[in-house]
Amino acid sequence: MDLLREMRQRRLFFDGGTGSLLQAQGLKAGELPEVWSITRPEICVKLHRDYLEAGADIIKTNTFGANGLKFKGRENASGAEQGASTAGHSGAERGASTMGRTGTEQAASTAGHPGAEQTAPTAPPAAARPADSYSVDEIVTAAMKNARRAVAEAGHGYIALDLGPTGKLLKPLGDLDFEDAVELYKEVVRIGRREGADLLLIETMSDSYELKAAVLAAKEAGEGLPVFATVVFDGKGKLLTGGNVESTVALLEGLRVDALGINCGLGPVQMKGIVEELLKVSSLPVIVNPNAGLPRSENGVTLYDIDGDRFAQVMEEIARMGACFLGGCCGTTPEHIQKTVGRCKDVPLVWPQARKRTVISSYSQAVCIEGKTVIIGERINPTGKSKFKQALRDHNLEYILKEGVTQQNNGAQVLDVNVGLPEIDEPSMMEEVVKELQAIIDLPLQIDTSNPRAMERALRVYNGKALINSVNGKAEVMDEIFPLVARYGGAVVALCLDESGIPETAEGRIQVAKKIIREAARYGIGTEDLIFDGLCMTVSSDSKGALTTLETLRRIRDELGCKSVLGVSNISFGLPQREIINASFFTMAMECGLSAAIVNPNSEAMMRAYYSFNALMDMDPQCGEYIRIYGGQAGSLGKTLPRNPGAGSAGAAGGGLGAGSVGTAGGGLGTGNAGTTGAGSASGTTGAGAESASGQSTAAFEIASRLSAAIERGLREEAHRAVGELLETREPLDVINTEMIPALDRVGKGFEAGTIFLPQLLMSAEAAKAAFEVIKDRMASSGQVQEKKGTIILATVKGDIHDIGKNIVKVLLENYSYEVIDLGRDVPPKTIVETAMERKVRLVGLSALMTTTVPSMEETIRLLREQLPGTLVMVGGAVLTPEYARTIGADAYCRDAMASVNYAEEVFAGT
Repeated sequence: MDLLREMRQRRLFFDGGTGSLLQAQGLKAGELPEVWSITRPEICVKLHRDYLEAGADIIKTNTFGANGLKFKGRENASGAEQGASTAGHSGAERGASTMGRTGTEQAASTAGHPGAEQTAPTAPPAAARPADSYSVDEIVTAAMKNARRAVAEAGHGYIALDLGPTGKLLKPLGDLDFEDAVELYKEVVRIGRREGADLLLIETMSDSYELKAAVLAAKEAGEGLPVFATVVFDGKGKLLTGGNVESTVALLEGLRVDALGINCGLGPVQMKGIVEELLKVSSLPVIVNPNAGLPRSENGVTLYDIDGDRFAQVMEEIARMGACFLGGCCGTTPEHIQKTVGRCKDVPLVWPQARKRTVISSYSQAVCIEGKTVIIGERINPTGKSKFKQALRDHNLEYILKEGVTQQNNGAQVLDVNVGLPEIDEPSMMEEVVKELQAIIDLPLQIDTSNPRAMERALRVYNGKALINSVNGKAEVMDEIFPLVARYGGAVVALCLDESGIPETAEGRIQVAKKIIREAARYGIGTEDLIFDGLCMTVSSDSKGALTTLETLRRIRDELGCKSVLGVSNISFGLPQREIINASFFTMAMECGLSAAIVNPNSEAMMRAYYSFNALMDMDPQCGEYIRIYGGQAGSLGKTLPRNPGAGSAGAAGGGLGAGSVGTAGGGLGTGNAGTTGAGSASGTTGAGAESASGQSTAAFEIASRLSAAIERGLREEAHRAVGELLETREPLDVINTEMIPALDRVGKGFEAGTIFLPQLLMSAEAAKAAFEVIKDRMASSGQVQEKKGTIILATVKGDIHDIGKNIVKVLLENYSYEVIDLGRDVPPKTIVETAMERKVRLVGLSALMTTTVPSMEETIRLLREQLPGTLVMVGGAVLTPEYARTIGADAYCRDAMASVNYAEEVFAGT
């Protein structure tokens, strides 16, 4: 039976863990499980068959880490480049974790299972080749052959080609280009399709950008194979790079996967709350593949805390919640699956209903266009803006980024992005601007262009589900834009005009809207992803224009049941004091059901109209937002908290980065420091000779605020410029200690509070690094030397080749003035101890992703205790917990990069 038909008729079951069972057969620490498809095929076939005989419907191929970064197909290749596959996942659990993770349980745990029901290891194969001498084709072909054989022997089963993470972060956070990631996945998909895969399973993803690359590869090279995708959420429901349940669902539904869900990282008990969230927002069937609980160490053996009976009991609860696919991940065995099938196979299948929610997303958040009008910031658009046009001609991206930052701080929930100028390469500029904006700003973007090539390039690299501006009733335009929506996902602004122009009446515009709805349906685009622009014509040339637009808005809401959007300021074109007209019309439009408004959020009049309307219409409970904005203020919007305090920045009055932010003396990033709650704007005099509270002149104070803001928002060029100006009047160490470190601290607090995420943390660190380089050069030229707080060794332990988290920790520690000795990955205990002795190091940081490499970590700690009893050890990694860290003798467990910095600050305090 066809998979897509069968999954609508009954609940289907995945298999469980792979690496833990291969370890029981003799898989060594650091050995790549995928190679066993070639060297130990009988073991792999039996593993698949055992799961099928236990009742699994779908088996995952042993290809979790199979990609061209690890398997290079060359003789005598360097084993150091074997990559990020590991033992203990369903195909080698692993992910982008270590001390630099954003959450405690962020990525894949690995080997072992309750009771350690392990058989005696088999003898090693003769003359095994170096792992990276195998090609991807060899690895995937062998894995598919084993899976096909198991299915034939069992007499049933679907084969899922297993696609795991590459082990690298994508640019700009890492060094892997987005298109290179797509090509890596495409290679595997083509081979799997050729060898007979029934579906493509993208699993254990902790970065939404890599997830999108994998889905595009599956869609483009899979030739119609079903695509399933599961991600790793931490206990707070966050991805490593900050995405939440709603943003992840929006992305995957937009990309039109066939099923989505969660795997790894957590046990079924810990997953229940996240599963509940998934089921509330997903219109697609949900997959749940948990670990066998949480890992612990006993006598050097990793065990999981949930046996088959308890696992099945909780999985039955999850089945009754509405999950359509159930299976297991790390530590689960055929027994776990057999008992789960036994308890859950007769639980009635409830197929998910279409949620009909109008949702767009960024990498970290979703914006649901429902209820309150959504504010779309209009300032990243050259129309009528001579400075912006010149910035585009000069390729001045920093100016564009500042516009985005200012709008976010002043209340924008979405940013319009339009870079269309006849004299520039719009497709290239649009792609570049989208990449730069999404690196430092976590708001969803509206891709605004009439150029289909520019639209496609932007949509392809956008890390989320975009708002697309626009389509209209012209057949040619719909034929160009709707295929892009179907391919990349998105909600579409639909203009109520067609080949005949703009209808003069509301009825004419509604008829165009109906035509667009019919055509969109041909591409599988529902009305929830259409947002109609009722078209706002200036009242200076058409006195009935506003009335026609308002009637159109009402009918879009009441007759079509659809969402609406307007470029509000068009209404006042050609009139004096335009804000007066704009604010009044904005209020009238909201009363008529306006769903989203493209406005200038830096306009105090517009935002006053917005906040007061929400308070009066019972859309602001207890007037809480209105009071937060205007309580105790004279009404100047620029001197209030931004909509999202976590997105705020250095909030000094007159400082900051904005290009004309309302209510500040020199523009401004806004207020509300990361992780704080107070209104960050300081009052004060603005005369040329005035001084700030700290005794600085106002000019110097503004420069210092610009530097702090640039670091907090990750603006490298601005940080570079501001620190250069500040060094004209202040000493380098003073700048570091009073401006830069406090800015980094604010970002760190926001990260710990969950208001700032890994991308923002890393971009902030990069901005600080740019400023430090200027300071370093200035100190060198004057003969000064920056004193280091202390020296720290960092290493990924023997047998473990993951260093994403370790590298994040290194960047942050260096920004906090520590000397870091980075020993790299796969480092023997002896090397770490000898280096610590030679350099007289007080603190060592060890990272391990794999359960199989924790013994190396434990051995390293033991040797350090024997030979350097005064040296402290902090540890981190996906497989570790505080309890686990204590059992192996560590002094501190660091759940993320900031925890590592905080512990270092404790260790070196007062030295």
